[in-house]
Amino acid sequence: MKPELQTPVPSPCISLCEMAPDTGLCRGCLRNIDEIVQWGSAGDDYKRAVWAEIRRREADLEFR
Repeated sequence: MKPELQTPVPSPCISLCEMAPDTGLCRGCLRNIDEIVQWGSAGDDYKRAVWAEIRRREADLEFR
């Protein structure tokens, strides 16, 4: 089952915590700093919205 469909919604963190200066996103989980900070106290609706944004960001990635 996709993580964004689980309850409770799991964190996308993969313990590769490094913010990319060019995008402002974590290289491991593709969240921005605000999403990371809010995650711990957020409800499942917010977490699912962040997962949706992560999926959009994944689709926009260029692999070289």
